[in-house]
Amino acid sequence: MSPLPGRRVLVVTHYFPPEIGAPQARLSETARAWAADGLDVTVLTGMPNHPTGVIPPEYHGAWLRTERVDGYRVVRTRLYATPNEGVVRKTLSHLSFMVSSVLLGGWRTGPCDVVVVSSPTFFPLGSAWLLARLRRARLVVEVRDLWPAIFEQLGVITDPRVLGLLERLELAAYRAADAVVTVTEGFRDDIVRRGIAADKVHVVRNGVDLDRFHPDTVAPVGLRARLGAPGGETLVLYIGAHGISHGLTAVADAAALLDDARLDDARIRFAFVGEGADKRRLAEHVRGLGLTNTVLHDGVPREQVPGVIAAADLCVVPLRDVPMFDTFIPSKMFELLAAGRPVIGAVRGEAARILTAAGQVVVPPEDPAALAAAVAHLAADPERRARMGRAGRAHVERHFDRDELARYYRRLLFDRATADRATAGRADSDGRTPGVPDPTVPAQRVATPAPDHDPAGQQTALTPGSEALA
Repeated sequence: MSPLPGRRVLVVTHYFPPEIGAPQARLSETARAWAADGLDVTVLTGMPNHPTGVIPPEYHGAWLRTERVDGYRVVRTRLYATPNEGVVRKTLSHLSFMVSSVLLGGWRTGPCDVVVVSSPTFFPLGSAWLLARLRRARLVVEVRDLWPAIFEQLGVITDPRVLGLLERLELAAYRAADAVVTVTEGFRDDIVRRGIAADKVHVVRNGVDLDRFHPDTVAPVGLRARLGAPGGETLVLYIGAHGISHGLTAVADAAALLDDARLDDARIRFAFVGEGADKRRLAEHVRGLGLTNTVLHDGVPREQVPGVIAAADLCVVPLRDVPMFDTFIPSKMFELLAAGRPVIGAVRGEAARILTAAGQVVVPPEDPAALAAAVAHLAADPERRARMGRAGRAHVERHFDRDELARYYRRLLFDRATADRATAGRADSDGRTPGVPDPTVPAQRVATPAPDHDPAGQQTALTPGSEALA
């Protein structure tokens, strides 16, 4: 399809495929859908290196690279590549992209009508603001995490002066934007509560490519054995970033409680697949526990992720037990549901409500005993796991189709009447964003999970728990 006149979008982001992660998936799939719908899309990003800090050989030595992918253009600029650990080095990496994106990428990207900046840090906001002003384009700020507030709750930043400065920069970016797009209703409420006009803050939830993640996907031969389940074992999978937000040591503690468990002579096995700043600490914790039922596997290329998910009998989506994670929704859970895998969420808040509405199991975050109990119940009940898989797939088909969400997002970018209705209409009685199907059930109806019971008549899913985007 030829690009529509006056429909030129520049997306500025530090992270993009072939890197793996929630923002990379959201942006690449959204760009593909926009291009298919006739928008002229350019993505301005850095050379791929996250999370290892290693730039692939095909990008070595390049200061500027232009690619064509899925109907849109990708402009890459040189940056300081560093592993995803260490605040100083990561800050230098983001600063280097802020500079190179303007000095190197600015002239290559060409004119545009809208600049969308999506980044978990503040630095690309400055370059996107400058590029938008130079091109007289609208600026849309996409908020995937509430930083610096989450840093404070996780204990990453404790100096009140630094936190105050970062929040002032955060709010200044929101005020400078023509529109702010968030991924959860909780994020929107927080931003509006802090003084940003309600009519400029919109919600476009994360979703999933329903063709890429599908129940019919077959795991590669031998993969289950490499993940520690060569026979009839029940394989419990965590796949994704190994960051400080995820509380993975609590999952390892749950594995320790099940290390000697046997169900019809089949052991329960746990596999962690991915990379991240907290992986070293997780590995040390697993060694300290002396676990014999747990495998830590390297991260895999993006195209291999569906096959890894297909190898699992059961998947876990954990988060740390901090108040702000009540407003977070890990995007990985949509991929797991689309793949027809049963999911246990160790979360609260919005994520718990979505998982409950999708017929999954929810336990409190960072509660190893509750997680172990839920795993044991589901390991012993393959029929229930199958029902959960079917229910989860049906739920994301109805509410989290990435292509449909991308079309809604496109209307926010270019149709002011639609955008105005989308936020001004938030006074609707059910409190949800107009134009977007409500994927959750009202809060008063999610105090208990879906009505599945164990043989003793006890509900195996516990009270909903917190969640974050990852």
